[in-house]
Amino acid sequence: MGVLSYLRKIYDLDTLDTRFTNSSSTPYKTVIESRNDAAASKERAAKWNNRGNPSRWNTPEFYLYYIYLGIVIPYMFYIAYDASRTTDPKYRRYEHLLAPGWIPGRKIDVSDSQYGTFRKNIPYMAMLLMFHPLLRRVYNTIIYPLKATGQSRPTPEEADARLNQRASFDFGFALIYLVALHGVSAAKVLLILYLNYQVATAIPRKYVPAATWIFNIGMLFSNELCKGYKFGAMATWIAGTPVQGSLLDSGSSLVSWGRWLDSYGGLMGRWEILFNITVLRLISFNLDYYWSLDRRSYSPVEKQVDPTALSERDRVSIPAQARDFSFRNYVAYAIYAPLYLTGPIITFNDFISQQRYKSATIETGRTVRYAVRFAVVLLAMEVILHYDYVQAISKANPAWGEYTAAQLSLLSYFNLHLIWLKLLLPWRFFRLWSLVDGIDPPENMIRCVSDNWSTLAFWRSWHRSFYRWSLRYIYVPLGGSSFRTARDAGRSILTYVLVFTFVALWHDIQLRLLIWGWLVVFFMLPEMAAGFVFPRRAFERHPTAYRMLCCVGAVGNVFMMMTANLVGFAVGVEGLQRIIAGIFRDFSGLTFIVMACITLFMGIQIMFEIRESEMRRGINLKC
Repeated sequence: MGVLSYLRKIYDLDTLDTRFTNSSSTPYKTVIESRNDAAASKERAAKWNNRGNPSRWNTPEFYLYYIYLGIVIPYMFYIAYDASRTTDPKYRRYEHLLAPGWIPGRKIDVSDSQYGTFRKNIPYMAMLLMFHPLLRRVYNTIIYPLKATGQSRPTPEEADARLNQRASFDFGFALIYLVALHGVSAAKVLLILYLNYQVATAIPRKYVPAATWIFNIGMLFSNELCKGYKFGAMATWIAGTPVQGSLLDSGSSLVSWGRWLDSYGGLMGRWEILFNITVLRLISFNLDYYWSLDRRSYSPVEKQVDPTALSERDRVSIPAQARDFSFRNYVAYAIYAPLYLTGPIITFNDFISQQRYKSATIETGRTVRYAVRFAVVLLAMEVILHYDYVQAISKANPAWGEYTAAQLSLLSYFNLHLIWLKLLLPWRFFRLWSLVDGIDPPENMIRCVSDNWSTLAFWRSWHRSFYRWSLRYIYVPLGGSSFRTARDAGRSILTYVLVFTFVALWHDIQLRLLIWGWLVVFFMLPEMAAGFVFPRRAFERHPTAYRMLCCVGAVGNVFMMMTANLVGFAVGVEGLQRIIAGIFRDFSGLTFIVMACITLFMGIQIMFEIRESEMRRGINLKC
């Protein structure tokens, strides 16, 4: 295999996640079996070629786009680099946010605490990625060995034994992992898990959904407002503020003891910061259990499917067996080490199914390519942070009026890219750890942040596992969306508002994130309206005109998405107002906006063609 061929395989959608190249209703085992079937391959290739529109990659129109973008894109990087020069008078204002870098002569932007923490701990996490699966193998060999029967397909008894083997290890490792991460606060996490388990299993069935949502949303607010329930703060609340010099005061001793316990906070004393991701798993367990009560006798055998080769849709929808909803399995799922801190999110049903039967998507070659792809992204992030100090500039309370319109726009643009990268890297790392351990969760990021033109489609590709979770547990139970009548449209908009309000509160309880969530819904409306006013069927005889019309609307969509995300995750409302004022303060800003629209127009045409290319391969990601 040549280098170029291997690179193509690294960047193939199938390497990223097999869910992108195969229907969710198709067992991946059948895909593996058909690889060596020449007739099936020819038939599939012919079917691909008949889908989608003819390729435009080698047309004069696209050659024009290549030439223009080939000049503009490097210049965009140069503008951000020029604003980050050490000779720039404004450099001294943010120099304290930089650190010595590994590229000679360059410092690195370490102003973002999230990425800084991840970067600092990469060596330790890499060792854990190797140690955890090796420890499982030792456990499976010495402590919990299984008898091999030599059959190609495991029997139900063997599958149950494999589930017990893996879940017992995951349960024990989860307890150790919690104590190492959170110290004595591990008891708080386990108490919350126990209370949620009681909500699912102890109260009358009809109250479980409402109680689950009330309890878990309440925990989001409580964890934030009580700042993780510090023992010292609780002791002060119980005994009152200790009086200095009162050595015999029992209240003073209680407060001192509470503060002493707080000093054993583990590697991550502020456990509540990343607990939000666990809340999603708690809700998943409760609702999967609630829905399973209606389908106690339902099983893969009843559906006449091979339980060793379930499709992803079946793994999610077919409920786990009654005995699988045990407290041990629940803790093993909620605190599953590779996915505990950041996800991706996997449903309880899917997790138990993969514990019982190894997923056919777990292949060594694909996992290695996925690891290489992660390493390339990490390198790209490091290089950008050495040359473009856009995050440090935005965090140093800059005077935005001192920057040109081009610099303001490109600093904002690259800031969004760095936000995308800092989220992408932890998600990819922990998913890689999970793949190495034998569990295949969904990929969180499908496309580069610059490869999105639709507000609706953007949320299908950004934090995709959360999007899928929201569909299953919020959007569908609320009735989904329909715009056939005005009443249906109003109900659908309310559904979107409720979904994105929860998404905003789940991220953090801050006003700017609520504004972000509502802006997302508001910016969806023009796209929905345009789809109603300009339906595709009305332009069947004028496909090029329709493509150009869609592209004009997509340019506006991109600007709206950038606005919402800058408010929610970068500079806030006031920062965005100052940036916009700086861009439009003189005629040069208007000139730049016109050039930016032309650039976006050409870039979006390429985005359209990327999706057409996928359609010609039989792939429709709907984003």
